[in-house]
Amino acid sequence: MSDKKKEPSGCGCANIPFSVIIIIFAGGYWLFTQRNNIDVSNLVSQAQQITNPIFNSTPNITTNPTPTITPTPQTIPQTTPTQMPSPAVSITPKITPNNQPTSVKTTIPKTTPLPANSWQKKAIRGIYLSRYQVTNNADEKKIRERVRYYHSQGFNTIIHGVWGNGCTMYNSKVMQQTLGYKSCPNLFQDQWLDWLIDEAHKQGMQVHAYFEKGIKIDKNSPIFDLAIEKKWVVPGVDKTYSAIEHYVLDVEIPEVANFFKNILVEFVQRYPKIDAVQWDDYLGYHAELPGKVDRTAKLTTFVQQMITGMKKANSSVSFDICHHNPYWAKRYFAADWEKWNVDRVFIQVYNDANFQEELNYVKNYHGIAISEPQFHRLKALLDNPEVKSVLVFPGSGKPEETASTFNSLIKKQ
Repeated sequence: MSDKKKEPSGCGCANIPFSVIIIIFAGGYWLFTQRNNIDVSNLVSQAQQITNPIFNSTPNITTNPTPTITPTPQTIPQTTPTQMPSPAVSITPKITPNNQPTSVKTTIPKTTPLPANSWQKKAIRGIYLSRYQVTNNADEKKIRERVRYYHSQGFNTIIHGVWGNGCTMYNSKVMQQTLGYKSCPNLFQDQWLDWLIDEAHKQGMQVHAYFEKGIKIDKNSPIFDLAIEKKWVVPGVDKTYSAIEHYVLDVEIPEVANFFKNILVEFVQRYPKIDAVQWDDYLGYHAELPGKVDRTAKLTTFVQQMITGMKKANSSVSFDICHHNPYWAKRYFAADWEKWNVDRVFIQVYNDANFQEELNYVKNYHGIAISEPQFHRLKALLDNPEVKSVLVFPGSGKPEETASTFNSLIKKQ
């Protein structure tokens, strides 16, 4: 029997000459020791160099291991897992202009605004200015400065008188045609309210036009003699406030009612950017007028028609009232304002004697109107979330001082 040829088994390593193995190991050792001297960039494809621009920059990472500028996602390209981890990369040496950090403004994080305090949470933070306190002989600079001042004191609404004692605080064609007067006697500049509205809106504030004294006049009114002659006044003297005698223009007379409606329509058309008009408790009668006539229904009809006319002329303007609580207003002023279809109601609370009782009404409406004697109630008003807005009416007649005092008290809360 002849011998069979044996088949090789395994990898055949035993058949490799020992000298070849030595050469392989020697070559590997040489490659390992010379790895830092080999130009590996030739091994990277042209496409990789384009898509990974950081390869084109060869910062010396051993000279400055701690970065001097922290890279941002906007200024440093994203590294792949095969690249050097970002903490070990120094941006300072040999960096190209395209990879330089952007300006400091883009790297500073936005400041988170502080939470609003209890005063800033009130929807309307208003202060009242009578029609003579700013307008008389005031130029544009002064008007704008006054707006900025009240803004600096923490108010976001200026309630400014534009009508009172039977005349307008702007040149009115309706006044001229109906009564022969174009305005109240005052040295105002014709654009004063335009400047005030413009500056207020720039400051993020609102302007509410205040119709002072409503349908009442006194003997100092420029239309007093004419109103008496035409028998436009309700018989008797309105002594709602003992300091001065008022006479109520009778809105049941069509000529008087149309005059007021036309005045209001003219106003919201001439000043289309006004935010609101506001009437006070002088939009009403005094309960002790002679004759004991109930004028409630007629007054309601008059106000409804006036509001309808105003809304038709400029629907964006809010019709507000600053009046007594609904019971008191109806009982003593024939003002059933809950039926007037007004937009907002602010309850006057100038009497400390029944302050807590008045708050029960305030929480059901849009806010409260106070004066200096109520400043000691400030903390309770600010802490009460049901008091949605606060209007300040300076009884002293010095609104700048009142605003400053009020702001000082707010900061102490």
